[in-house]
Formats: sequence, C-alpha cells, structure tokens
Amino acid sequence: MTIIQEFNKLHSSNEIVLLGNAWDLLSALTLEKAGFKAIGTTSWGIANSFGFPDGELIDFERHLGVIRTITENVEIPVSADIEAGYGEEQETIIENVLRTADVGVAGINIEDSLKKQTGLRTIKEHCNLLSSIRMALDHHGYQNFYINARTDTYFQTENPLLETVNRAKAYVESGASGIFVPGLINYVEIKEITMNVNAPINILSSPGLTNCHVLKQLGVQRLSFGNALSDKVISFLDRHAAELIESQDTSLLYED
Repeated sequence: MTIIQEFNKLHSSNEIVLLGNAWDLLSALTLEKAGFKAIGTTSWGIANSFGFPDGELIDFERHLGVIRTITENVEIPVSADIEAGYGEEQETIIENVLRTADVGVAGINIEDSLKKQTGLRTIKEHCNLLSSIRMALDHHGYQNFYINARTDTYFQTENPLLETVNRAKAYVESGASGIFVPGLINYVEIKEITMNVNAPINILSSPGLTNCHVLKQLGVQRLSFGNALSDKVISFLDRHAAELIESQDTSLLYED
C-alpha cells in the first residue's frame, strides 16, 4: 500500500482521523512516537519557527524544505499545509503543488482565501484551480492524492453556512478529496454540512470543540489542531526562559 493509499484509507474508516500538526522534524517524530497515524504540517507553526507570521510570508523553498525533512524521516502519511499555494498565477500554484507531492506527502491543504487582499476566490476560480491541480497530479502519477480543500467562509463571510455547503459541493465536484472548514464550531451547522457534502469533513479544534467522539457523532471525519500545540510549546519555552533569567537558578530544569 502506498502512502497515498494509506492516507485515503484513514479517511474511509469508521474512526475519526486525529491529525497531529507538526512544524519541524522533532515535533513530527514526537507525534509519530506518540501514536498518531498521520501528520499534517502547520503553516503557522513552520513560519513562526523561522520568525515569520503566517500568510505565505516565509519563502516557499524554506517552507518546502521543512516538509521534505519531515517526510524523509517519518513513516506515517504527511499532509502539507501550503496555504493558498504560494503564488498569484495558477501555473505557479500547480507547480508548487507538484513540488510538494514530489517530496513524499500524501496530500495537501489548499485554501480559497486571497493572500494580498481580503476575500475569497470566486467559486468558479477556485473550482478551476482545483480541477487543474487534480489533472496535473494525475498526469504526474499522483492518482488519488488527497486534496483537502479549505474554505475560509467562517472567517470571511457573514452568513457562512449556505456558502460553505455550496462551495464544498462544488469543490468536491472539481476534484477535492475532503473539505476543511476552520472556524466552524456550531454543532447544528456541523451536522448540516456533514449531511449535505459527500466528502470527509475536517474541523479545526478550538476551545469547546475538542472531542473526537462527539465530532464523530456529528459526521466529522477528521480533526486537526493547527498551531495550538506549537503555540503551547512556545509558551512553555517563553515562561521557563524568563524564569531562568529572573531566578538566576537552573534548578527548574531538573524538576518533574
């Protein structure tokens, strides 16, 4: 079974996929050792580790280098968060998707939000992009590569439910394997979307929306926690580094 087949199989099982979000090799190896069945990179976490904010401000070569290092050193499937594709032109985005596939990932997240202005791509524009990505992947031997189409409707539209369902259906028809809806937290709306979209739905963990068993009952197939773990680790480092300076005592490094 190829890594792509293994990743797709996870999304068709009876169990929800709890995706471990990594931002460097150490975090990826730690998640794999803990027992996660798949890893998703976090663009926020990767950018932050190099001192950049999220939003495609980090150089794509550097970003891809982190993804490559992870795929070369873990045995479980990896899905790469490439934001909106790191390019303005469709040809550049497709090239970046193929280069990402070439480093050994099983799938990608690609979003419909614009990076140099507010708003979303039109449904027609994004569907055309997804169709072109799918055709390019198939042509280069990456059949069934997992395209997780992220829609930012819950971040950028006032009445997102209907818009989300319409976009999700169109994205699936255009070649998306699954739909990622960050910002979606209402249980009734989650159920509405999972019942009306014929593809695995990925939810982003947030306070009050954390339990895989509850989300499974709502029809959710995948839960990810984005940059929450990397933020937690950075907060730990900040706090303890400050304590070392303040106390002028390293004893805290040896406490359980």
